[in-house]
Amino acid sequence: MIDLHIRPAVADEAETVLAFWKEAAEGTSITDDVDGLTRLIERDPEALILAESGGLLVGSVIAGYDGWRCSLYRLAVLPSRRRQGISTALLDAAERRFLAAGGRRGDAMVLEANERAQHAWAAAGYHREDHWRRWVKPFA
Repeated sequence: MIDLHIRPAVADEAETVLAFWKEAAEGTSITDDVDGLTRLIERDPEALILAESGGLLVGSVIAGYDGWRCSLYRLAVLPSRRRQGISTALLDAAERRFLAAGGRRGDAMVLEANERAQHAWAAAGYHREDHWRRWVKPFA
């Protein structure tokens, strides 16, 4: 594995993270903006976990815990740095966070069309639950 520094994001990194996601993540969300990320970090300062190597942002995961559910979003690794253990390190950090808070199970949001992500989640020990579907209603 490469030399990694795993740490929580800070609010003034929102633009950097958004630019990183444009390169490293698939799909977008209505909360993919500076205001959305800033609110996430202010509400839960340890939820957005970043991986850096040599000062470069190479990975991210959102590990949100509301006291009931452990939710994982935006697991992303810079394309040039994939298959180097970065997602494993990020998920280890997220799972440690959840376990310390009393979490029992991680739920990951994975795009249906993103086969690479599905393989990565399966390799990390997660499995698909086809009997559930996500229902959404945008507020704006």
